[in-house]
Amino acid sequence: MKAVLMQPDTTNYKGFIIHLKRSQQRKNQVIDLISKIPFDTEIVDAIDGHSLPQTTIDNYYSKKTFFKPKYPFTMNIGEIGCFLSHRSVWKKIVAQNLTAGIIFEDDVQIDPNVFSDSLKSSLKWSSKYGYIQFQVRDIPQKSKILHSDNNVKLIQPSPILLRTSAQLVSYATAVTLLENTKKFDRPIDGMLQMHWFTGVSPVCIVPSGVTDRTHETGGSTLSIKKSNIISLYRIIQRIIYRIKIRNYSKIIRVNTSKDQIDDLHTN
Repeated sequence: MKAVLMQPDTTNYKGFIIHLKRSQQRKNQVIDLISKIPFDTEIVDAIDGHSLPQTTIDNYYSKKTFFKPKYPFTMNIGEIGCFLSHRSVWKKIVAQNLTAGIIFEDDVQIDPNVFSDSLKSSLKWSSKYGYIQFQVRDIPQKSKILHSDNNVKLIQPSPILLRTSAQLVSYATAVTLLENTKKFDRPIDGMLQMHWFTGVSPVCIVPSGVTDRTHETGGSTLSIKKSNIISLYRIIQRIIYRIKIRNYSKIIRVNTSKDQIDDLHTN
């Protein structure tokens, strides 16, 4: 028998900042973010992949491909920790009965003048769309415009854009993502591209008012240095994989029958 979930408070929002404790260079960035988020904000200790027991890794991560297209790389422990960190915030959104949570990673910066308007607009649309990205990268010009609110637009790129730097996640979406990512075979942003499996189709707010400061705050905590030959191989494999994701995204948007989606499983 399924547990009965609480109904979210319709006016209860909260900020979350995922912060890796050992990343000392980002402490000032976290303080700055807190000062610019207009909600009560909780610092969430990022799950450090280096300290994860193997049993926990095996419980969530599968080296065997679960979904098509096949992800061509093995996840590193930083990527596994990142995925689990976001899952921990989704759990908090549900447990705290929030309408939605605005989630930040600790390597971004907010322009309060731009972000204020974008956030106000996104709150209007969050119940319908569930997962709204505040992207730190350029949005493809041919992306579909879903809504406009003065100078703010809600955009639907295809394929869904990578990065989980900042996003507004509703209660219902957090429930869905927790249910559908109990096991994963690729990084979180790659999994979120596969809306046909997650049941969630992220959209983007433009402009976001959020910029990336990874380089200024000590560099990525996820990447691992590779030799030139391995790096070239990974570049080629990544290009092939992204072409497949683009093709799958087009196919599913044209025909979303259950039989077709089931056929994409590799069981």
